[in-house]
Amino acid sequence: MNLKFALMLTGALLGLSGLAGAQEVTTAAADAAATAASTAPTPDKGDTVWMMVSTLLVIMMVIPGLALFYGGLVRSKNMLSVLAQVFSIFCLIALLWVIYGYSLAFTDGSSLNSFIGSFDKLFLKGVDTSVTVETFTKGVVIHEMVFAIFQLTFAAITVSLIVGGFAERIKFSALLIFCVLWFTFSYLPMAHMVWFWGGPSAYDAPAGFLFSKGALDFAGGTVVHINAAMAALVGAIVVGKRVGYGRDSMAPHNLVMTMIGASLLWVGWFGFNAGSNLEATGTAVLAMLNTIVATAAAGLSWMAAEWLLRGKPSLLGVVSGAVSGLVAITPAAGFAGPMGAIALGLITGAACLWGVTGLKHMLGYDDSLDVFGVHGIGGIIGAIGTGIVINPALGGSGVFDYATGTVAAYSSSQIFSQLWGVGVAILWSGVVSFVILMLLKHTIGLRVTHDEEREGLDTVSHGERAYTI
Repeated sequence: MNLKFALMLTGALLGLSGLAGAQEVTTAAADAAATAASTAPTPDKGDTVWMMVSTLLVIMMVIPGLALFYGGLVRSKNMLSVLAQVFSIFCLIALLWVIYGYSLAFTDGSSLNSFIGSFDKLFLKGVDTSVTVETFTKGVVIHEMVFAIFQLTFAAITVSLIVGGFAERIKFSALLIFCVLWFTFSYLPMAHMVWFWGGPSAYDAPAGFLFSKGALDFAGGTVVHINAAMAALVGAIVVGKRVGYGRDSMAPHNLVMTMIGASLLWVGWFGFNAGSNLEATGTAVLAMLNTIVATAAAGLSWMAAEWLLRGKPSLLGVVSGAVSGLVAITPAAGFAGPMGAIALGLITGAACLWGVTGLKHMLGYDDSLDVFGVHGIGGIIGAIGTGIVINPALGGSGVFDYATGTVAAYSSSQIFSQLWGVGVAILWSGVVSFVILMLLKHTIGLRVTHDEEREGLDTVSHGERAYTI
């Protein structure tokens, strides 16, 4: 009995010891998990606020900024139609973005990853307030939802810009269908090719085609401006010239509205450029400064060139020049030094004046609101110029090498990388736009009748008038 009791007691003690050991292992695992969770990067509230403010600023660029800028440039009988087009496009793209746009632009597309993403985040699946994404700094994150909303505004303003190419004669129904198709087949692939990558902690992961080519685009020179400008140019050619173009007066009906719209664009552009840094850091401040000085230089450059050529400096000239400067600095905003930004603005202002006069006259197209002359020419100069002004010897930031954690030695080959971006944007958007426009032209038709065009799209398309007296 004593031996049996001893054996039972020994077994019990061993069992208790095993249970205690298991509990220790479980506790250790829980402690390790808690430690990992506590050390995981969390979004900084300052970055979150900055991204939310930047998003609101970009929305202001579209509605009311772009709407008023474009509205003032058309004739009074078409003012309301342009406002309706821009406002409606913003609503349309906002919904398409959360349904499938974000997923196709910013997820891994597997075998097609060089050109487009997947449907993994359809309807923003998995994008909730607990999920984060890395910024351009290793270990720094922001809420993925705020990133998705920020990028929504970029998509909306890009599609809205196209309106200016064929304003005053496009059918509203054809415009909306075009926007859906162009957003799907031109904007989303371009955004993916230029901006999709693994982040600084996975810099060697498969990325978009143009990102892999080394093409730099801080805030949308290729994705937004060249992309939209090519669609507007092709649209202007395919839709055809306005009735009376070259014979009737088609002067802007309200330059006050245009100036107000341009001012809202300039203010909103700080969210566009500085917000693209994704963090409230010194680079965002640099982008903000560059957005001031490049814009100012381009406005004065256009005005001075016009003054020399025509004898008078016009409000429309300095305002248009400023917008061209905003376009040009967009891809270089966080890469250029202030002096490089000024040089970029001075060149762009004069070049875009030629774009809306000499080039437009030479090719004979009717780009109603000079989308290509400003956004196309300005975007091309800015995208290529980024490869120059990024040079540290010129005050630029240099190209950061995530493999070594240092700024790489500057090479003129960066210019060739930029040319890849420009070339692909021109060809991709040009071909996609042409195919869509021809499809619509031979099905539902692209433009209103000549009689309806003479009456004006305000009453023909919307049954309203912008002005009652």
